[in-house]
Amino acid sequence: MSASQDRILVTGANGHLGRRLLRHLAGERALRAAVRSERAAAAVRAEGTEPAPELRIVDPCDAAALGEAAGGCTHAVHLVGILKESRSSRYAQAHEESCEALARAAEAAGLRRVVYLSILGSRPDAENACLASKGRAERILLAGRTPALVLRVPMVLGEGDLAARALRREALAPAALLVRGGACREQPIYAGDLVLAIARALDLAGGGEALDLAGPESLTHRELVLRAARLLGRRPLVLPLPRAVAMAGAGLAERLLADPPLTRAMLGVLDRDDRVDPAGACRRLGIALTPLDEMLRRCVVHADAA
Repeated sequence: MSASQDRILVTGANGHLGRRLLRHLAGERALRAAVRSERAAAAVRAEGTEPAPELRIVDPCDAAALGEAAGGCTHAVHLVGILKESRSSRYAQAHEESCEALARAAEAAGLRRVVYLSILGSRPDAENACLASKGRAERILLAGRTPALVLRVPMVLGEGDLAARALRREALAPAALLVRGGACREQPIYAGDLVLAIARALDLAGGGEALDLAGPESLTHRELVLRAARLLGRRPLVLPLPRAVAMAGAGLAERLLADPPLTRAMLGVLDRDDRVDPAGACRRLGIALTPLDEMLRRCVVHADAA
């Protein structure tokens, strides 16, 4: 079957990456976008992708409904996931339960491959609750009957997305208050590179596998902020925030707020070191990485034009 005869189910299609993936694949493959609400469906429609993808409103943890949405599809890209828990959104549901439902739906629909987006450092025995949940979700799909490919990635920077806007704010500020002075190492990947990697992953042969994919440079968050600031013609003063203070503040927010802006598990994911060699994953996927400075120019410097 040629790619033009494929039909790709994209779950979590309303997110920044999901909408970008739909634009990338539109016209090359038939697309079906699965989202959990009418509001999310409206976000996909507003993107104006041509030809427009089919839209299905589905609970991603409902295997029967997801199986109906997968009917007639050949592949699935699973983008459902959360970095931050709230009282209404839990890791177990977003990760393990949704992957269990997708594994059953993929088998029932006879899908040829599932591509799952995960996080660098995910493993079932991780101390961090988010990374452990993601690791268990990976294990569910990799053990399923449908061949699955897991892409573990770090911070993703794309034009207009939350991570790029946050980095721009830090780079433009007179003073940037960073946890541990920005000592954690990051290896950001350009959203366009990741979308291409997902598209290439759909066509890979073989059984279940997991790839660690990251950007071309690993550097501290402090260095990343100053690198972006230099391109913007700025040099903020970096002020250190002790990790213990940040954790205490996040813990207090968890107790007081139904949807805290930052949680301890989220902070643990953000304040960890990413340092991997992406060469093997790039060869397997047949992609080249966008240089860091070019990524920053597109996503941070020229953000107003994006």
